[in-house]
Amino acid sequence: MTGLATAHSVVDPSPLVKRIAAGVVIAYALITLVPLLWIVMTGFKSPSDAIAYPPKLVGEPTLEGYCNLFTTRTRQTPEYMAKLPPATDVCDRVSRGRNMVVAGPSNYIPRYVNSLVIAFGSTALSVVLGTLAAYAFSRFKVPLKDDLMFFILSTRMMPPIAVAIPIYLMYRELGLSDTRLGMILLYTSVNISLAVWLLKGFMDEIPREYEDAAMVDGYTRLQAFFKVVLPQATTGIVATAIFCLIFAWNEYAFAVLLTSGTAQTAPPFIPIIIGEGGQDWPAVAAGTTLFLIPIVVFTVLLRKHLLRGITFGAVRK
Repeated sequence: MTGLATAHSVVDPSPLVKRIAAGVVIAYALITLVPLLWIVMTGFKSPSDAIAYPPKLVGEPTLEGYCNLFTTRTRQTPEYMAKLPPATDVCDRVSRGRNMVVAGPSNYIPRYVNSLVIAFGSTALSVVLGTLAAYAFSRFKVPLKDDLMFFILSTRMMPPIAVAIPIYLMYRELGLSDTRLGMILLYTSVNISLAVWLLKGFMDEIPREYEDAAMVDGYTRLQAFFKVVLPQATTGIVATAIFCLIFAWNEYAFAVLLTSGTAQTAPPFIPIIIGEGGQDWPAVAAGTTLFLIPIVVFTVLLRKHLLRGITFGAVRK
């Protein structure tokens, strides 16, 4: 009986293994967070502190980076500066401290809005089309199903930049260059293969008997899909949406090639923020910090669905 009481399952890790695993996870989290924390701190540094060597971990906090991000400035003579009325806001005071005046707003907010519209628009379209296609592949007898699924997956294997020039020429002929619609369609075409493959796995795990029972009760196939299948596939849809959003939100190559003004997103705009004497690193860090917020908030709010979606179907009874 003593032996039975002290025995433990070979599946259950020992306390030492648990402590080692926890230490590895904590160390990995800290190493991952260091660059993010450095970016956030750089956004509140002055330009001189941002490029100081050896690097300054903590400097005098300033909002100059955020002011430079949201405004454009011009240098003026001391005589002109002396005739100006008192500064009215923080950015005006920061600019005058460097003998400059605020000339107007920058293009960061329009670029940020473009990112929101294009990323969330393409994600929604990818998930909708991917859900319908995955349901069809999962439930119906599609001729050459395996070959079609492999073809869909193969479109994801090709580096997107490999087809950049043909897409550029095609968009120029169709008038889709530098348009939100063109970028939404492009990101959807790239993401839909991932959406179909992920969602088909989730659809396969939902028992067909649920739909059969609903149709016996008088539901049509479409009603059974919306009222029975979709609620069961919520975790998979959310997980797929997060992966599609991450790609569309961070994509850089196509955004540089196909947009320049009207539909330009934040990723190609942030690196070209120029200050006096070169790159304005505090403004770049401020723009990067703000750019991280939507994707982090979206992922944190849906993290439970994401974890469930990743492990969905991993344990079979």
